[in-house]
Amino acid sequence: MKRTFAIIFSALILTVSLAACQTTGNTSSTEAATETQAVASTQASATQTTATEAKSGDTKKQTQDIVTTAANVTSNGAIDASSLFTERDLQQNADLSEAVEYDLSSNNTISITKAGVYVISGSAENATVTVEAGDNDKVQLVLNGVTVTNTSAPVIYVKNADKVFVTTAKDTTNSLSVTGSFTADGDTNTDAVIFSKDDLVLNGLGTLTINSTDNGVSCKDDLKITGGTIEITCTSDALEANESIAVADGTITVKSNKDALHAENDEDNTTGYIYICGGTFNLTTASDGIQGTTVVQIDGGTITANSSEGIEATMVQINGGTANITASDDGINASNKSKSYSVSIEINGGEVNVDMGQGDTDALDSNGNLYINGGTVNITANSPFDYDGEGKLNGGTVTVNGSQVTELTNQMMGGGMGGPGGMGGNMGGNPGGNMGGMGGPGGGFTR
Repeated sequence: MKRTFAIIFSALILTVSLAACQTTGNTSSTEAATETQAVASTQASATQTTATEAKSGDTKKQTQDIVTTAANVTSNGAIDASSLFTERDLQQNADLSEAVEYDLSSNNTISITKAGVYVISGSAENATVTVEAGDNDKVQLVLNGVTVTNTSAPVIYVKNADKVFVTTAKDTTNSLSVTGSFTADGDTNTDAVIFSKDDLVLNGLGTLTINSTDNGVSCKDDLKITGGTIEITCTSDALEANESIAVADGTITVKSNKDALHAENDEDNTTGYIYICGGTFNLTTASDGIQGTTVVQIDGGTITANSSEGIEATMVQINGGTANITASDDGINASNKSKSYSVSIEINGGEVNVDMGQGDTDALDSNGNLYINGGTVNITANSPFDYDGEGKLNGGTVTVNGSQVTELTNQMMGGGMGGPGGMGGNMGGNPGGNMGGMGGPGGGFTR
């Protein structure tokens, strides 16, 4: 009896063990199958992502520290620049947490139709990124090592948006070129490598090189530059805008057969100003280095211009920074382009160095008033000053042809040549005399 019970008990143990082994085997098989399915699913997903990136864009979640440029703006100049730059304008890299990525391909257009951050990569020929978003949409295009050569169309074409940011990714080199004649888009003369009908911001931590058979960058609204390295070679204006150009930072190099920076609205001469509070400029142009319709105000930065005329506007106000100008016509010229401001040149600070060519050339030429209230002005010229209105030296240090001067002589009014330092002698009236009460530091302009 005991033996029979032992046999039965052993059989039960054996049965339970076999069942356990079978369960374990089934579990292992299930896990293996699940893992294989997961791998296959991952591979399929990766393949789909690649295809999506190439065709319609893929959302990528990335995080990084945001780099922000400081804008050394002022509020007491001809232009109140205290709120000119927004926080996002000054951010040099984008929030990529919800970015959509696109790879360029030849003979293809990437169409952006809504707000967001879009990372553009790759090389192509005859490829255009168009932005046609909502009126309140802000679009950021991050150029991540882009090379595009087009024959007749802009590389970036903004048709509609609230504002578009073109940001160069850190340590990348981006080259955009148009080699032939631009083709109009209906009634729109798209005559620039980057052409925008709305507000445009150029910034970043990389390099943007533009080559154009016409304009480099054309903005029909407000153009801002807050960072990055920008190199433009073109036959017309390098950077042009209808409403304004404002620069807070960046390194800008231009070789142009026309102007480097040009702000003008053909239909409204009350707008078209240029404001600079930072950045490094190396400008070589056949016409003007910097031309605005209303005001050119310089509060900072380092400007080196080798041009026919260095700086031109209705009112030129220099409050800071360094301007090194080599010119063959006028170094700094104030002319009547707008009724919104009185014609004047006003130097309140900074350092201005003007080296003029031979002939009928003027270093500081104002068709209205000329005021030097501060700063350091060094002039090498046969005609250092030419003004139609009032000229006053109220402060600062002014050197002409190596000698410091204490008054502003006037080439326009004639008179004999004086000693070292330019025009002297009897100027047919007292230089800087009263002109109907228009004078004093910071005087001579209205808005």
